[in-house]
Amino acid sequence: MKAAIGSVVVAAAVLVAGQVPMQAAAPQAPTTTASKSPDSTLGARIDRKIHDSSLKKYDIKVSVNDGVATLTGTVATEADRRRAAQLATIDGVSRVDNQLVVDLNAGTAAKGTTGKAESNIEKGANKTKKGVDKAIDKTKEGAGTAWEKSKEGASKAGEAITDTYIKTRVHSKFLDEDLLKGSDISVDVNDHVVTLTGTVPTAAGRARAIEEAKKVEGVHQVIDRMTIAPKK
Repeated sequence: MKAAIGSVVVAAAVLVAGQVPMQAAAPQAPTTTASKSPDSTLGARIDRKIHDSSLKKYDIKVSVNDGVATLTGTVATEADRRRAAQLATIDGVSRVDNQLVVDLNAGTAAKGTTGKAESNIEKGANKTKKGVDKAIDKTKEGAGTAWEKSKEGASKAGEAITDTYIKTRVHSKFLDEDLLKGSDISVDVNDHVVTLTGTVPTAAGRARAIEEAKKVEGVHQVIDRMTIAPKK
């Protein structure tokens, strides 16, 4: 009887001992952790969002380090600055370090080298044109001043020019005129008043003689007493 009871106890002990390690070795359910996007992927996503928005005209630099997105560059308004920070706030970004600077000229300053070069060329052309216009104006002004000085000088010199000088100058002007060939013109000068007498072959010759006499310095008046007659 005792032997039978002992056998039962031993069997029960073996059974219990075999169940304990089986329970201890039961597999545990694996723990799941959220996958984390690389910083480069986050930066590319932010860049794309900014490029697809009205902020693409600005030169905004995006860098992501350990989940922190840093924005640098310039924008035209404070509203644009806040908008950029909103676009950079995406899944995977823990914080946005907004270092954007507000500059009213930001929109125009980022047009590119070609636009700047064309603008500089246009400005240079306008400056050149203005310089030429000024030079022309100065030349006109100088010519006008010189003409006024010449007239003033001639007027002053006329006070010292004698009647004999005027008579000699009028005769010399008649010598090389084709319209006056064959003319017989006498020149008298009294107190800077020139009197022309004699004959000229044509009415055109008569007008030319009067015109040339008026051109002589010191002449105040020309009196015409010439007549039209055939060439001699």
